[in-house]
Amino acid sequence: MLLSGQAPCGAPREPDRLNFVVGIVITLGCMLGGFAALGGHLHVLMQPFEFVIIGGSSLGIFIVANPLPTIKDCGKAIMEAVLNKGPSPRDFLDVLSVLHALLRELRGKSRSEVEGHFDSPRESPIFTAFPKLMLNADLVTFICDYCRLIIIGNAKTHEIEALLDEEIQTLTYDRFKPVHALNAVGDGLPALGIVAAVLGIIHAMGALDQSPQLLGGLIGAALVGTFAGIFFSYGIVAPIAHKIKVVRQQQLRLFTLVKQTLLAFMNGAMPQVAVEFGRKTIPSKQRPTIDAVETETIAGPSAGEGVAEVVSQS
Repeated sequence: MLLSGQAPCGAPREPDRLNFVVGIVITLGCMLGGFAALGGHLHVLMQPFEFVIIGGSSLGIFIVANPLPTIKDCGKAIMEAVLNKGPSPRDFLDVLSVLHALLRELRGKSRSEVEGHFDSPRESPIFTAFPKLMLNADLVTFICDYCRLIIIGNAKTHEIEALLDEEIQTLTYDRFKPVHALNAVGDGLPALGIVAAVLGIIHAMGALDQSPQLLGGLIGAALVGTFAGIFFSYGIVAPIAHKIKVVRQQQLRLFTLVKQTLLAFMNGAMPQVAVEFGRKTIPSKQRPTIDAVETETIAGPSAGEGVAEVVSQS
């Protein structure tokens, strides 16, 4: 049974991916449509050299301010934001299923029998049953590292918790580097727009002996720089940076799920109960039901997908 407000695992997420396109269309439509309705001529806004000054300057500053790994990660983060690459209910179920299987192994078998799962996860039948999870190398390493600490048996729960918090904080800092980089660019764009406008005014001052019609066109072209800098900052870059932050916060929830599940297990909870601790950390709109988790962990991923299909059809 699916509770109100909870998403079935495997539910389609295409409408979420249209948010970016719909938002841009609404923004541009209202802005340009309003300008045209006031009697403005849209071709006046087409000032490519103003855009070159603003875009080129901001790109150069961005490259100067950020190391190459951050620049590459910004491209990846923008694609994640546009495509809404946050984890789906299916992803959360995969992690819960892997943790349940691993905790059962830890509880029922010796160290020598289970350490192979953590030393070579790509050869582990538990991990390889979830190929999408295996694509998330950071998460797989996170799980293996702390399960390895558990089987060593010397670390106390509060020590593991402090280490988990520290690593999640480090991951958060790394994942948010594109957010800070783009926010810095967005903050500078209005000033660069003013620079472009000033350069345009300087150009216009050189044509004071020309006709008022020509001089007015040059001044109008210069003012497009101010408009473009402000619009690109608050209408494009800032919303994308915020969307990246939202998506990456969602991705980090997977690590919090693992943390709470492992801590519950270390405090003596049975695997099924420990998994429930992890399930409670999932955002309510994406949280699978208890029934879906039980079906998934007991019967495997294929059964969970069957439940999702039945729910989505009902």
